[in-house]
Amino acid sequence: MNNWAILSGIEGNLAAYEAVMKDIKRQNNVEALYILGDLVGPRRETEQLVKRVLNPRRGELEPLICKGWWEEQCFILHGLGGTGEPTELMAKYGGETVKLLWECVSRPMAQWLMTLDFGFFELDSLLIHGTTVGIDEELTPDTPPIQMLDRLSRMQANNLFCGRSGLAFQYQLQAGSITTGVTTLDSPPSPQTVEISARQVIGVGNVGRKPGEAIYTLYYPGTNHVEFKTVRYGMSKGFQSQSDVTPKIAISYDSINN
Repeated sequence: MNNWAILSGIEGNLAAYEAVMKDIKRQNNVEALYILGDLVGPRRETEQLVKRVLNPRRGELEPLICKGWWEEQCFILHGLGGTGEPTELMAKYGGETVKLLWECVSRPMAQWLMTLDFGFFELDSLLIHGTTVGIDEELTPDTPPIQMLDRLSRMQANNLFCGRSGLAFQYQLQAGSITTGVTTLDSPPSPQTVEISARQVIGVGNVGRKPGEAIYTLYYPGTNHVEFKTVRYGMSKGFQSQSDVTPKIAISYDSINN
């Protein structure tokens, strides 16, 4: 049974990436490797990490990589982005992180990052860092179902894989219908009912943010099965892998009426 390995948020963490690649080699029939943004980050080994990713070793897949939030911050710092100042980065992480990111990602590297795709559409699945609304939009288990449905419907996707939140979750929208109606001063409501198929949003986890622990996702297109993998690494913990059982969130469309 062929499957996809989906990563996000490596954030320049070379040790975490190496640990995940070792774990992927242990899996059976992985046919595609996706990195959904935040490949780079404010780490000294960031450019070494990028070179490692772009030069797969024997038996490793060549990854498909899209842009993430940290890539966007690099574009801004090097004058390649739409805004002139790293205000969001400064507000969230402070001046030291801004300086470190500038030092860790060179302008040639930032120019290469500009060539990356915004996302991928494979079969009936959209793989992206944030959403089609914005690279910085976070979808979480607390996101309202009508918003989840909108983000899926924009690209007519049945599955949306995203990495912006850094969380690992499976948010299922059950098949049903949505009834909408418009009332004006001179006409009664004219309800319309739209039938919707079952869909889901998957947060794929984060590889590099938490020291010693990397989380990624395995997806089986043939069965629509999702599996979260936690890889623990480092001298103190040793190397081990386990499957995470994450509660599913199921929402019925029939409860959403406008």
